[in-house]
Amino acid sequence: SDLIVTDVWASMGHETEQQRRIAAFSAFQVNSAVMAAAKPDALFMHCLPAHRGEEVSTDVLSSSQSVVWQEAENRLHSQKALLEYLSLNC
Repeated sequence: SDLIVTDVWASMGHETEQQRRIAAFSAFQVNSAVMAAAKPDALFMHCLPAHRGEEVSTDVLSSSQSVVWQEAENRLHSQKALLEYLSLNC
């Protein structure tokens, strides 16, 4: 893989399902073994906020392969551009 992407297992508003989902999805955590199976220059993305130790291990989230902060910054600029477009054209 060139890119590994994940999201939280229980979104806001579904906190009551958190423990059940951790049990159901724990085998699917993105960790160093998953990243090792990808291409050496593969990137990791997560839309944030991430639950360290659940859907992604701390070492992957903090690794040089992680581009989560760049992803968040790009999302901010996209959101600002969309707001400007909507405010000027609608």
